Amino acid sequence: MSLEPIDPETALELYLANRETEISQATYYSHNSRLGHFVHWCDEQEIINLNELTGRQLQHYRLWRRNDGDLSPVTEKTQMDTLRVFIRWLESIDGVPEDLSTKVLSPEITPSQNARDVMLDHEQATAILTHLEKYEYASLEHLTVALLWHTMMRIGCAHALDVEDYHSNEQYLEIHHRPETETPIKNQQDGERLVALSPSVCELINDWLNNKRPFVTDKYGREPLLTTEQGRASISALRSYVYCWSRPCWYGQPCPHDRDPKQCDAMRRDNASKCPSSISPHAIRRGSITHSLGKDMPEKVVSDRTNVSQAVIDQHYDQRTERERMEQRREFLE
Repeated sequence: MSLEPIDPETALELYLANRETEISQATYYSHNSRLGHFVHWCDEQEIINLNELTGRQLQHYRLWRRNDGDLSPVTEKTQMDTLRVFIRWLESIDGVPEDLSTKVLSPEITPSQNARDVMLDHEQATAILTHLEKYEYASLEHLTVALLWHTMMRIGCAHALDVEDYHSNEQYLEIHHRPETETPIKNQQDGERLVALSPSVCELINDWLNNKRPFVTDKYGREPLLTTEQGRASISALRSYVYCWSRPCWYGQPCPHDRDPKQCDAMRRDNASKCPSSISPHAIRRGSITHSLGKDMPEKVVSDRTNVSQAVIDQHYDQRTERERMEQRREFLE
């Protein structure tokens, strides 16, 4: 076959331009980040024409990326699977030898390996929210953590909420995909839904709106529900609130790692994620889903509320033990 010379950077630019209208913004950024490591490796190896790329070189890259990034098998598989998609696309434009994508190897992952088990349990969530209610009531951080726990929504959905999406009298939130104004959500239009709220969460939102929320709009003239004085709170800012308030020392608990708070680097807000006990927003979602299932909320209800299939809930979110599931079934039998 006749190949047309192409350098790694140009290849990545063309690939992203080609996929931009097909994939979500989050997927776009993820592919750009993952494949950026490959472009960097090609630069180190002085590979300036991908026409000459071989299966052996791809294996060298896999080992380099595993060691350089200290990757887990799950992360390594994600990285290599994205690279395979990229190489397959390059085949379609005569940028690499035919069938080179079949030589991109990635580890075999069992379902148990692929399902992450880090989560915020109900006891921890109660302790955090009790502390926030007492000392940071109706603050942006309090509302962020409370919404994520009680609604089980993804951080991107919380970021996308506007004041007009909240219906106080009917006690629910609307979740919308608005990519044209920089608030896309996972699953796009398929992720749009109505989420019911409890009276206590509505009271919290009302107090935030009436007493604490800054009267600002974003650059598109929208009124974000979760906002700072500068405008809509970024996803990274919302994520940092979770890292911050999931540190035990910040909600009145002793340090489980025998660290001196005065000397602990993770005490700084910008280093909160370095605390071994800190968690990501997704761990709140996983913990809340597990708690709801443990309280006999039907899987179909949880599935619709969280916009995730029941099969994915079983594999990635439900952290109940087999014994706990059996005891729940026993109650129905009795």
